[in-house]
Amino acid sequence: MSDNQAALGTVSRSISFREATWFWWQLGLISFGGPAAQLALMHTELVERRQWLSERRFLHALNYAMVLPGPEAQQLATYIGWLMHGVPGGLVAGSLFILPSLVLLLVLSSIYAFWGQLPLLAAVFWALKPTVTAIVLQAAWRLGQRTLHNGVLGAIALAAFVGLTLLKLPFPALIGTAALVGWLGARLRPELFRSANSHIPGAHSNGGAPLVSAAIHGDDTPTPVHAHFSRRALALTLLAGGLALAVPLALITLLNGWDGVLATMGRFFSRVALVSFGGAYAVLPYVTEEAVNHFHWLTASQVIDGLALGETTPGPLIMVVTFVGYMGGWNTPVFGATGSWVAALAAALTVTWFTFLPSFVFILAGGPLVEASREDIRLGGPLTAITAAVVGVILNLAVFFAAHVLWPNGSDGSFELLPLILICAASWTLLRWRWSVPRLIVVAALIGIIRMALQQLL
Repeated sequence: MSDNQAALGTVSRSISFREATWFWWQLGLISFGGPAAQLALMHTELVERRQWLSERRFLHALNYAMVLPGPEAQQLATYIGWLMHGVPGGLVAGSLFILPSLVLLLVLSSIYAFWGQLPLLAAVFWALKPTVTAIVLQAAWRLGQRTLHNGVLGAIALAAFVGLTLLKLPFPALIGTAALVGWLGARLRPELFRSANSHIPGAHSNGGAPLVSAAIHGDDTPTPVHAHFSRRALALTLLAGGLALAVPLALITLLNGWDGVLATMGRFFSRVALVSFGGAYAVLPYVTEEAVNHFHWLTASQVIDGLALGETTPGPLIMVVTFVGYMGGWNTPVFGATGSWVAALAAALTVTWFTFLPSFVFILAGGPLVEASREDIRLGGPLTAITAAVVGVILNLAVFFAAHVLWPNGSDGSFELLPLILICAASWTLLRWRWSVPRLIVVAALIGIIRMALQQLL
C-alpha cells in the first residue's frame, strides 16, 4: 500500500462515541497543572498521538476558545467533542473534563468544613497560605513576561492594578475598558496591539517542522453535517441554554427565595462566567471581593485555602468557585441553620452549574459559525489589551493574599515573618528551579506538619 493510500485509509477511520467518552474521562482525571499544561496534553494526545485533528484545526478551535470568557481548555474539549460527535459529544467532553475535579473538590471541601480546625489540617494550611500567594505572584510574573511587550501594554497592566487596588473599580468595568482601549489602539497603533501567534506550551512537532498527518479532521476534511450552520439549530441551542439557565434559577428561587443564598449565587456566578477573561487568577479578585466583603459567604483566609485545594485537583482552576459556593452554603443559613452539609452541597452545585453553563452555550452556539470560516477569528487588539490588564489584576490578587497572610489579624495586628520567608522560598522554587505546583504544595504541607511537630516537642 502506498503512503497516500495509507493516509486515505487513516482518514476513513472514525472514532466511536464510546471510545471518545473514555478518552475524555481519562483526560479529566489527569489534567493537572493549569491551562498551559492542559492544552499541551490535549495537543499531544489529539494531534500528535491519536491524530483526531490536524494542527491547523486544533489551533483554529483554540483561537475561538481564547477569545471567550471562561476556561479555554474546557471549552476546547467541548468544541472538539462537538466537532466529532455533535451536541452529545460536546456535552460529554466538556462535562467529563470538569467532573473528576468537581467530585474531588466536594470531598476536600467537606473534609475542610468538618475538620479544618484540627491541629494537623490547621498546620498544613498555615504553610499553604504563603505558598498560594507565591503561586499567584509567579503567575503574574510569567504572564507579564509573555504579554507586556511594550510600554503601552505595561501601562494598561499598571492601570488595572491601581484601578482594583486603590480605586476599587469593578472588575467588569476594567475588562470592558481594556477591550475598548485595545479595539481603538489596534486601529490607531496596530503594531502595539498585535496578538502573538497561537502557541500550545509544551507542544512540539517532529524536527520542529509543522505536523503533517492523516488526521480524521484534517485541513481539507469537509465539515461534518452536524457542524454546518443552521438558523434553526442556533435558535434551538439558545433556547436550550436559556431554559438551562431559567429553570434551575426558578427552582432554587422557589426553594430558597429570590434573595436567598442559592438564587443570589446563581445570578452572581452567571455574571462571573461572562467576565472571566484571562483565567481563574484574573477573575478571583472579583469573586473574592464580592464573596468576602459584599455577600460575606466566607473569609479571605478561606478563599486562600480554597485556592490551595483547587491547585491540587485536575481540571480548570476556576473550579475553586465550587469551594467558594460550598463554604458559602456552609457558613450561611441557607435552610435555616449554618453548618449544613446539604446546604453546602446545594450551594456548591449551584455555583458550578451557573459558572460553566455559558461556556457550553458559547461553544455549541458559536461552533458552526467558527467552522463556516476557518480563518483566524481572534479579536487581536481587545484580547491583547485584556491580557495586559489581567497581569495587573493577578498582581492585585497577590497583594490581597499577601496582606492577609503577613498580617493575619488585620492591619492592626502583628507582622508575621515566617510566612514572608515561605513566600520568598516558594517564589524562588517556582521561578528559579521551576518546580511544579503540586510538588510545591506537597512540600509546603510537609513544612507545616514539621513546624507543628517541633512546636509540640518544644
